[in-house]
Amino acid sequence: MFYNLLYPLHDLISAFNIFRYITFRAGMAVLTSFMISLILGPLIIRRLRALKVGEKINKGDSARLDDLHRLKSDTPTMGGIMILAAIVLATLLWADLSNQYIWVVLFSTLWLGLTGFADDYLKQTKKKAKGLSAKAKITSQIILGLILGVIFLTYFQDSLKLDVPFIKGLALDLDGLYIIFVILVVAGTSNAVNLTDGLDGLAIGIVVMVALTFSILSYVSGNVKLSEYLLVPYLKGSGELTVFCASIFGAGLGFLWFNCYPASIFMGDVGSLALGGALGTVALLIRKELLLVIVGGIFVIEALSVILQVGSFRLTKKRIFKIAPLHHHFQFLNWPENKVIVRFWIIAVLLALLTIVTLKIR
Repeated sequence: MFYNLLYPLHDLISAFNIFRYITFRAGMAVLTSFMISLILGPLIIRRLRALKVGEKINKGDSARLDDLHRLKSDTPTMGGIMILAAIVLATLLWADLSNQYIWVVLFSTLWLGLTGFADDYLKQTKKKAKGLSAKAKITSQIILGLILGVIFLTYFQDSLKLDVPFIKGLALDLDGLYIIFVILVVAGTSNAVNLTDGLDGLAIGIVVMVALTFSILSYVSGNVKLSEYLLVPYLKGSGELTVFCASIFGAGLGFLWFNCYPASIFMGDVGSLALGGALGTVALLIRKELLLVIVGGIFVIEALSVILQVGSFRLTKKRIFKIAPLHHHFQFLNWPENKVIVRFWIIAVLLALLTIVTLKIR
């Protein structure tokens, strides 16, 4: 909004020329979303406590897991509302609102935020431990993927080819499989972040690292000189996604202030589904879907651990892990919760650095 309102006046007031720069607006988006999270945090926590919107521990999956997390019972949840409010407000304030990329990622984020909200709402008000059925969640994600696929095919022709890391000039044309690919990416990232959100600060800590990485990738993709120098496909206008990713980074840090161990609030599905889908949508728009597998490696491993566990048990009646997702497996190996969290964060930092390095490996 500031860009659209104030930058046109830069001929009259030269100081307004600063709104031209994506780096300035991204930095301000970080500060804005962080401050919004810090301000909203105590208010939302008190309100959720008053409404008795708390985490339900006895889910029937594992008695031992319920016992490990006993102290988390009734901790306020649905804190993702705070994250989404900070992201949306900061993006609307600092992004170029005439940019199509911005409206697509906001649409995707809010769609999955509403899906997650419905899931959390059912858990709290209808006392349904599982919330929305798995079928209902995946249906919502498929519909979103179909809508995004049509939008990309119509308005974002430059984003349709799959850029292959490490190999100069190689891009795969998915042709008729593109919409299916979009569905897989959006649903996959959304569910993977949701599965990772099981320990205090674990998921949001990794989300901020992925968001920071994607802010850099978005800036490079939307910059003619940098994209040419690094042999990255140039996508006109995609640099504005830097502001959106910066908003996720700032909002995530603000939420982590309250969600770090021991957590005062959890994000719930309203946060995890939306954040995962947002990152997946950004990856699609800047043609970095394969790099998402690297930078979001923890999310990938967590999702794979569940798939392998379920598949193994159905086929052989034996479990590969003590419990899935993977972070709970390490808890069952008697790792303290904060040790699991920090070690996963360390791996996530290394994967983020590796992702940035790939820009020079072509």
